[in-house]
This record gives sequence, C-alpha cells and structure tokens, in this order.
Amino acid sequence: MLLEACVNSAVSAIGAWMGGAHRVELCENMADGGCTPSAGTIRYAKQHLDIPVFVMIRPRGGDFLYSGEEFEIMQTDIRVSKELGADGVVFGILKPDGRIDRRRMQKLADLSRPMSITCHRAFDMTRDPFEALEMLTELGIERVLTSGQAGDALTGAPVIRRLIQAADQRIVIMPGGGIKEHNLPEVLRETGATEVHMYLTTPVKSRMKFVRDGIRIGGPHAAGFEHPVVDAGRIRTARKILDNGFY
Repeated sequence: MLLEACVNSAVSAIGAWMGGAHRVELCENMADGGCTPSAGTIRYAKQHLDIPVFVMIRPRGGDFLYSGEEFEIMQTDIRVSKELGADGVVFGILKPDGRIDRRRMQKLADLSRPMSITCHRAFDMTRDPFEALEMLTELGIERVLTSGQAGDALTGAPVIRRLIQAADQRIVIMPGGGIKEHNLPEVLRETGATEVHMYLTTPVKSRMKFVRDGIRIGGPHAAGFEHPVVDAGRIRTARKILDNGFY
C-alpha cells in the first residue's frame, strides 16, 4: 500500500516525508485545486526529501482546456521540473467536448520521459471515464488520480472499483478527493486500491505581532493570518492504517 501526500509547499513536503509518506505531489495554490509550484520550491523539496517528488503541471485554476500560451507554459514547466530532478509530473488536458486531448497529452508525455506521469483529476471531468482510461493507457500514462467522477472518493468508490478492474494492472488507479484518516479504511475496502492520495493539514497561525485590521489578502475565503501545512502526525496515522491493514 502506497501513500501519496498532496503538499502545498516545501515545508509541507518535509512534514509529509517526516510523517512517512511514500511520495509527495508538490503543488501551490490549493484554493484552486493545486497549480505548478515555483522552481525554488521544487529545488528545495528535492534537496531535502529522499522520497519521490511529483510536480503538479497546471498553469492556473479553473477548467482543463488550455490556450496555446498555457500549453507552452506547461511544456516549459515540465522541462524545468526535469532539470531540477523531479521524479514525476502530474497533468491533464481536455478537449471542449470533455474528452482527453490525446495530441497534447502525447506531446507532454513524450517531453516528460523518463519521469513518471500521473493524469490528475481532469480525468474526473471527462465525459466517459472508461474511454479516457483506455486512451491514457495507450499513451503510456502510469497513473490516474480520481474521485470516481464524484465529489469525493468514498462517494465515487463504486466507479473507482470498476476502473481498477478495467485497468487490469495496465495503469494505476489512485483514489483521491476527501480522503481523511476516518474514512481511509472504507475507501480502501470499497475500491480495492493499492495507492491512495491524501491532503492532511493543520492550520498554522502567523507569528506576526502586528496585524492590520480590515484587510484580507486574497479571496473572500482566504484565511488571512493563518495557513494550512501538511501535518506529519496525521500522515503518520494514515500510514499506520495502511501498514497494519486496519481496513
């Protein structure tokens, strides 16, 4: 059983590693579902972790239909990730009709080798997950992160199980989305998955002594002088569930 920790910073990546994660998916801007981290963040994570670091390749939040300029940026980010020693990259591109953009995915996949490749939850926005699964398998993608096209992986567990059966060990199906310590055992039982993706954080308050009232940096739901950091203790708990077969 493998635990991939979604991490929102280099500090979070270290926390995930200390907690026993087998791998990290390195992102920034989790309010938009995760975007590409900075080169400095990637370099720092690679210098301080001895577990695989997979880098999110996503130029912005929102949908997964990208302009020519955004596609060019994604290619550059893959090259930079490779130069900085990333072990894998995570991306997904769709066409307007809700199908996988095979041509662009093929180009990014060719550019990514020999790094491992995960198709992220753009997969959950496809019109037919089984059609998408076959296309990604043909492209040589190693892994799909999915909630089973539901709001969370537990709700989507029946579809995830069917996807694992359809994959027939040709490609890894990794549940993700709303998986926490309390429902991890049920997700594993209901899906039969061998890898799982979790975002387990704790809020960290600012050490600022002075706080300006009446100003919020960011959107209406921004936490202000508080930010989430991956919690090593929570990762450790999830790892214990996996290692001891508590499911």
